[in-house]
Amino acid sequence: MHPISNKLIQWYKINKRDLPWRNTTDPYKIWLSEIILQQTQVAQGLSYYIKFVEHFPTVVDSANAPEDLVMRLWQGLGYYSRARNLHAAAKYIVNEHNGLFPKTYEEIRKLKGVGDYTAAAVASFAFQLPHAVVDGNVYRVLSRLFNSNTPINSSQGKKEFQLIANELLHTKKADLHNSSIMEFGALFCKPQNPKCEECPLQENCLAFQNQTVTILPVKTKTVKIKNRFFNYVVFNHKESVYITKRVEKDIWQNLYEFYLIESSEEIDTETILENKELQKMVSRFKLKKATKVSKHILSHQHIHAVFYELDVEGKITDKRFKKVKRTELTSYGFPQLINKYLESAG
Repeated sequence: MHPISNKLIQWYKINKRDLPWRNTTDPYKIWLSEIILQQTQVAQGLSYYIKFVEHFPTVVDSANAPEDLVMRLWQGLGYYSRARNLHAAAKYIVNEHNGLFPKTYEEIRKLKGVGDYTAAAVASFAFQLPHAVVDGNVYRVLSRLFNSNTPINSSQGKKEFQLIANELLHTKKADLHNSSIMEFGALFCKPQNPKCEECPLQENCLAFQNQTVTILPVKTKTVKIKNRFFNYVVFNHKESVYITKRVEKDIWQNLYEFYLIESSEEIDTETILENKELQKMVSRFKLKKATKVSKHILSHQHIHAVFYELDVEGKITDKRFKKVKRTELTSYGFPQLINKYLESAG
């Protein structure tokens, strides 16, 4: 056993959080937790994990669930492609593996939405296979331990840190080792205010010795923020409203929304009401309300949204739109941006 691994495991046994996916070797539940936690903090993801396990206790239940229900349970977590991939992978397991979760790293890696990290996590936690995990927490711990300024989001960095992780791995206790180093990064070797003064790895940490802890890990800045302007038109007809599903390969795919006019910049109410496509949809309407601009921040996009409520006469015949009673809107999955609007609208 590598001395660093030994120290991490001893620290983990004393300091680990009691989380439900750590009390099972069921690969389905471990996989579910890893998908939820891919872009989500434990504090937020825990309630979603519990909710999903209650609704879909097995991978077969998950595969047989209607997609709308999966998306509705996921709403609020963001990065909705995770939910679609989860559902597709569950169906694949049922169709290609007779409902039995695959037991090797290579087979787990084939599942939709599963990358090297998730495959290593499930393989080690469920089947005790010797695969080292490298997630954001592990990158941070390793870059500080070895005082490496190789960017963690570069191809060189990914190879370098995977090699280091493999060298440190306790192959006979891969599940315990992986849990330890991830938990250590989450609770102790934190991005801000790491607990260096009481760190059990202080004498092993080159960044601590060189006073470079606060500038590690290094990440190259490649993200360009895109601004998008969403003008939602809410068609009210008596006690009902018209909604449609987002089917394009874009953010919020397979979630529901209202009629959308996307513009390249902020536009005024008059321009919206004179929109030719809108007038084709509804010939007679009355503007009831227009909200102020609200901003919704995603990782690579900033959405600037305005909601225009129209009272319309007659039916909307466009088959993409579904007429739903306002009291039944909670049965549909919407992006968080629209949920906030619905909450404020009452």
